[in-house]
Amino acid sequence: GVIDVASDEVETPEDVVETIAAVMKHVPKEKIVASTNCGMAPMRRDIAEAKLVALGAGAKLARERFG
Repeated sequence: GVIDVASDEVETPEDVVETIAAVMKHVPKEKIVASTNCGMAPMRRDIAEAKLVALGAGAKLARERFG
């Protein structure tokens, strides 16, 4: 996953793009699905929401950069 649910640190959209770029070295971009690495149920709601916002923004940015 591009979002680490074991940490309360909120990723930036750029962090998400960097992870996707690293994965693209090994997996065709058509096969990549940006997601969390597990569930967010035990996480504080505000942190989970911020991480999901970063996930969406980072995935959008990656689509713009990588097609």
